Amino acid sequence: MRRDPLLSFLAGTAIGAGLMFLLDPDRGRRRRALARDRILSAGRHAGKDVGAKTRHLRNRALGVVAQARSRMHAHAEDDDAIAERVRTEMSGVVTRPGAVVVQVEDGVVTLSGELPAPEREDLIAAARGVRGVRDLEDRLVTTGSGAGRPGS
Repeated sequence: MRRDPLLSFLAGTAIGAGLMFLLDPDRGRRRRALARDRILSAGRHAGKDVGAKTRHLRNRALGVVAQARSRMHAHAEDDDAIAERVRTEMSGVVTRPGAVVVQVEDGVVTLSGELPAPEREDLIAAARGVRGVRDLEDRLVTTGSGAGRPGS
């Protein structure tokens, strides 16, 4: 294996400069202490990050297992619980969630009330995505304005 003389020269120069930097009689001790502290700090932070990521992955896996179990054991959902889930989803989609009435009977959600026209489709999509919703009945009355909408 042939070595490039220029590359060898540059590598030797870099190693020599690094040694001079760390072994300098005036400031070398401080530089070595700073380097040591940085390495130890990076090791501590890496350990914390690994622990946090491990906990996150564990919690995600437990969540996936819980969802799979709930789908396998298809039991009738409580209508009040479904209504609360729909209201929770609705609060992030519409500007005035209090103006929309949510009723649930045997998993069939009925939405009534008044809201701006641009929010109607987002609300219906969000409500259909809620766990336990079997069907959705739309009795919403829309107004023309979308002013004051979240994100606009």
